[in-house]
Amino acid sequence: MKENVGGADKTIRILSGLALLSLLFILEGNTRWWGLVGLPLLLTGITGYCPGYMPFGISTCKTK
Repeated sequence: MKENVGGADKTIRILSGLALLSLLFILEGNTRWWGLVGLPLLLTGITGYCPGYMPFGISTCKTK
C-alpha cells in the first residue's frame, strides 16, 4: 500500500471522522448510527491510504 493521502488531507479526514463518530454519543435512536460514517474517514486519515483515490490516480502527498 503506497501512501496517497497528504498532510492537510489527513488532518481534515481525522477531524471529520472524529466529529461524525461523536454522533454515536450525542444523538439518540436510530439516527445515531449515522456516526459510523466517520469510521472510514478516521481510518484513511490514520493510515494515509485511501482506496478510493487509487482508480483515479489521485495522490495528495507531496512528491519527492
